[in-house]
This record gives sequence, structure tokens and C-alpha cells, in this order.
Amino acid sequence: MGSDTRYDVVVIGGGHAGAEAAHAAAVLGARTALITMDARAIARMSCNPAIGGLGKGQMVREIDALGGLMGRAIDATGIQFRTLNTSKGPAVRAPRAQADREGYAAWIAGALRQTPGLEIIEGTVADVLTSKRTGSPARGVTCVALDDGRVIACGAVIVTTGTFLRGLMHCGERQTEGGRVGEAASLGMSGSLQRLGLKLGRLKTGTPPRVHRDSIDYELLTPQPGDADPRPFSFVTREIERRQVECWIGYTNERSHRLIRENLHRAPLYTGQIQSTGPRYCPSIEDKVVRFADKPRHQLFLEPEGYDDDRVYCNGISTSLPVDVQEELVHSVAGLGRARILQHGYAVEYDFVPTHQIQASLAVKCVAGLFLAGQINGTSGYEEAAGQGLVAGVNAVRHLDGRGPLVLGRDQAYIGVMIDDLVTRPPSEPYRMFTSRAEYRLHLRADNADQRLTPIGREYGLVSDDRWELFVEKRRQIDQIRQAVGRLHHDGVPLARWLRRPESRPSDLAAALEGQGQAGLGEAAIEQIHVELRYGGYLARQEQQIERFRKLESLPIPEHLNYGEMPELRLEAREKLASVAPRTLGQASRISGINPADLTVLWVYVSGRRSSASVP
Repeated sequence: MGSDTRYDVVVIGGGHAGAEAAHAAAVLGARTALITMDARAIARMSCNPAIGGLGKGQMVREIDALGGLMGRAIDATGIQFRTLNTSKGPAVRAPRAQADREGYAAWIAGALRQTPGLEIIEGTVADVLTSKRTGSPARGVTCVALDDGRVIACGAVIVTTGTFLRGLMHCGERQTEGGRVGEAASLGMSGSLQRLGLKLGRLKTGTPPRVHRDSIDYELLTPQPGDADPRPFSFVTREIERRQVECWIGYTNERSHRLIRENLHRAPLYTGQIQSTGPRYCPSIEDKVVRFADKPRHQLFLEPEGYDDDRVYCNGISTSLPVDVQEELVHSVAGLGRARILQHGYAVEYDFVPTHQIQASLAVKCVAGLFLAGQINGTSGYEEAAGQGLVAGVNAVRHLDGRGPLVLGRDQAYIGVMIDDLVTRPPSEPYRMFTSRAEYRLHLRADNADQRLTPIGREYGLVSDDRWELFVEKRRQIDQIRQAVGRLHHDGVPLARWLRRPESRPSDLAAALEGQGQAGLGEAAIEQIHVELRYGGYLARQEQQIERFRKLESLPIPEHLNYGEMPELRLEAREKLASVAPRTLGQASRISGINPADLTVLWVYVSGRRSSASVP
């Protein structure tokens, strides 16, 4: 089959994973094509137009530290910025921002169009074609075929199809093929992936109604303002100067819950119409009313979708109930009694690829040059998708160059935690990032993402000269502050010890530095050192844990180790290890069902001491 043109990397899908993947690949010098069914829908926020949150905000700062787009996009288009958990420790503080929905998508699309080496192509991919690779047991990607007959040759393909693989939307009894409202499903790619040898599963997600902003009685709701001093996501943004808008808090009530209970026989989730698994941590209002029957009310957030957008997102009442029930449900909430619904809620079922079939590089095990990122890997959320997209974009190019992949460790990034979780504990429900998933979360803070990852981004070719200069200057300031703190005292007490008091603030450190002629240092650098000083004991203990973790992670497992030839291993362990094919002993230790005795046997084998493999 002849091709119409050739690219190094083809990215299928223009959502948040696809945007970051295409951008990263092009930045690294690969001739890249981003194929999307509708170029106007690139980076569209099909659910809540918001970026960040607990665990997610840290991940956005990591994407930015590595040179990605998401942080700069939300800084340029955010309409309300808030830091969550400000009353708690730095490990769980996280930035979040409400976005101008149309503005955000336009910013990302504009950035992609300005990226050298990247071309946006409208079309629907029907098939990924492969051929046998010389000297390799796996087949390799050769081209993609579009449903209009075009064929595009390439060396690597990144599939980022979101909820579009055989997407089926539910609103009451009505079922409509599509990945999101008003957009068609991708019907051919599922079959293509199955022909390549991949097994598929089915997941479900949902979205709430949107109401007209002029039909809300705001006096019956509680205002939720943004921060007085909004903080940027991106390390290259100096400050947020955009006007902040208010969000609003409301509650369901017994009338709302009675209405839902009386109509469960019409709810697709309870009639058997929807059979796939939905997100545990972002359930529908039907699920919440049934699972938490003792709760008299559930909180909801009314969040504007833009400065000039009439739509207000009803966060907290995701539903697939019939339209007439949704109307009554919305009107039962105080403040929404006369609300006019502009878009009804719906659920969407879609195909995904269970992640025991991918490697930590996000490469598919059975097809050379094929990578998966985003909801196709069973995750939910823009941030999770974007983090995977960036990693997949880098690794597609490194695959073409014959170089080893970028694999971020659990001690390096939330992105690393997420991908490691996907590979070692394949999700049976949509995966969502939380701070609780990261065992080293005090080390993986939002404030130090650049110190952790920008040098890695620079090493891999993602970080521009301008960004690197900013990083080097901040690092110089951090070193300067550390040296100054070591010399300074406060009331006869070493400043470092004085700042460990629970009531100390970054402003105390800034004042002490100014008193010694150390004025003009960056606020971000001062805040980072304050965290290091105040939580120094905890950080030191976590560094010891990380060092032990790294020793375990440093023991590589041969790629083609035959676990079936290890009689000392339990049958379950052999099956689990063969399915996941862990890269290191540390990764093997995190596989569900692998116990310490299995690890001892495995350690003996990889250490070259097979004769002693029966050691308990």
C-alpha cells in the first residue's frame, strides 16, 4: 500500500494527551503529524474547564518543568486561581484554576500551529499498519490509514483517542454514538488495535448539566472567590494579571434525593444499560445518593466556563438520568429554581487498553513503535492525559533514534507514580491522581517541580534556552539563601532552627534576609527554602526512604527473563511477572500478588545465583 506522505511520528487524537505528545515530539526534532477528526476541537475541555487540583496541580507543574504546554496555557486563560489545602502541609497543597473553556483550547491550538515540524491533519484514522521487523520478534509500525483512503507513512504512532473508541453516550434511555456531545465516535480504531493483538476493556465516565449564567439566583448560593494573590502554574509566568471571577457553592437536598431514588428505574447505571465501570472518586449523583444514603445533602460547585460564556458548569451532579428528570433535579437545588439548562448531563462508555500490555515508556509490548497515552490507558482527567502525552512524545522520538526511554521514577514525579501504577497495578476503573498515591509526596511538592525535573527536561532536549536561564537563576538564588541562612541568627538562635517553629512563615525568612542586605531574592526561592527548613527532619527521613527505594530500583531485570523456568516461584507469581514484565526489582515489588518470598527468589535469579534460588 503506497503512502501519500511520511512523518517520523503520527499522533492520533487532538485532546490533552495528543497535544502534549505532538508538541514534545516536534520540539525534539521529529517531523510530526497530529491527526484529529476536528481541528477546532483540539484541547477541548469536554468536562469541567478547570486545571489542577490535589495531585493534579503538582502534575501540571511537572509538565511545565519538563517544557510542556499545560501550565502556560492555564496561566494565559485562567479565570479563577486557588491554592488548595493552604491550611495543611506543603505535601498536599496544590494549585487549581478555572479556565476560559474556549480560550484554553484556542491557546493550545495556537501553540501547536506555531511549533516547527508539527502539522495538524483533519481526518479519522481507521487502521494502524505494521510489518515484520528484521531481527525482532515484534511487528513494527509502518503507517496509518485514514477512512478517506489516505495513507500516511511513519516510524512511530501515539494513540491518544480519549473517550472516542466506540464511544457511546447515554442520557436516560437515549443512546448516541459519540465520544462527547456533538462529536462522532471512532469506530475503526478498536478493531485495528485488536488485530494488532491488544485486548480491550470498557470504561465509563460522565458529565453534569450546564446552566445559563443569567438564570441562577446567586443570592441563594455561597460565593467562592479565588486567591487574592493568584499564583501561576508555569515557572516562566511572572504573575497572573487576569481578572478573577467568583464560583458558587450550592447543595442538593432531600427533594433532590427523593427524585433520584424514584427514578432509578430510568437511570442507565441501574437498568443495566451501562455495564462498564465508572470513576470511583468522581461518581454520578445517582451513585452518591445510593451509596451515601445517610447524607442529607451533597455539595455542588457552580463554575463559569469563561468570561463571556453563558454556560455554568454544575460540578457535583454528574448524571445520565433522562432529560425530564434532570430538569427537575436541577430546579430542586436552592439557587437553581429557575435555571435554564443549556446542555444536559450524560454518561459515555468507551474502549480502553488494559495497561498490562504497555511498558513504563508507554510503548505497547507487542508492536514496536506504537505508544498509548491518556484515557486509552484507563486514566481520567486532563492532567493525567497530558503527563502521559509528554512522556509518550519523548519516547516515540527516542525509539526512532534507538535510544533508551524516559522513565520517571516514583521518587522523581507524580507522572512517574501514575505510569508506574498503570503498569504494575492495571486499573479496573478510571484512574485519577491523588496525593495519597505518592509515598514520597513531601518530596514531590508543587513548589519544587522545576528543581526536580527541569534538569531532566534539559537533558532530554525539551527545555529551551530561555527556560533554562530562568531555572539557573532561581537555583543560584536558592544556593545564595541556603548560604545566608547558615550564617544568620535570630535572637541568638540559629535562623535555621528558629524557622522550624510551627508559626514561622516565608515572610519571616524574607525579613531576616533583607535585614542582612539580602534583598531582591525571588519569592519562589524563599518559599522553597522555608519549606526545606521547617520540614527538614521529615524531608531527611524521606530522603533515606528514597535512597533505599533507589537501591531496589537499581537492580534491573533482564527484558526477556523466562519466569516459567523458575520452579521456585509460585504459579501466581510467575503469571503476574510474565504479564507485567517489570523492568526492575522495585517495580516487581509493587505488582499486586507478589510477596517477599517471590522477591527473594527473583533477586537470586537476577543476581546470577540461580543455584541458591531456593533460599527462603
